[in-house]
Amino acid sequence: MFKVLMICAIVGLAAAFPDATLDEVKLRSEDVRPDGFESKLEISNGVSEQRSGDEHGNIKGSFSYVAPGGEHILINYVADENGYHPSGEVLPTPPPIPVEIQRALEWIAAHPHVEKDESDEDDDE
Repeated sequence: MFKVLMICAIVGLAAAFPDATLDEVKLRSEDVRPDGFESKLEISNGVSEQRSGDEHGNIKGSFSYVAPGGEHILINYVADENGYHPSGEVLPTPPPIPVEIQRALEWIAAHPHVEKDESDEDDDE
């Protein structure tokens, strides 16, 4: 009875996912050298990735894919001693600084606060 149940379960899973196919790797290259490396990967579903690095651990690269809505997503990045810095159209950005705040910051920069030294007040007396 258990064998019949297992066979029915396997047949049911196969029938549930008839279009499940594996994506093919279209391009894959890796080049490792004493002064760094280069790597590229492209898959048939539109995913691609490339990166290069130097002997100091600095890496520059990009990756792209097609989102479920059909939008092409591209992210470029740099990873170095200052951290990971991605850039792309889809990444969120901070809102612009309001004009009033920008003017206040400019005024503060143009009129720095100078603290009086208490010893200067004692000399006046």
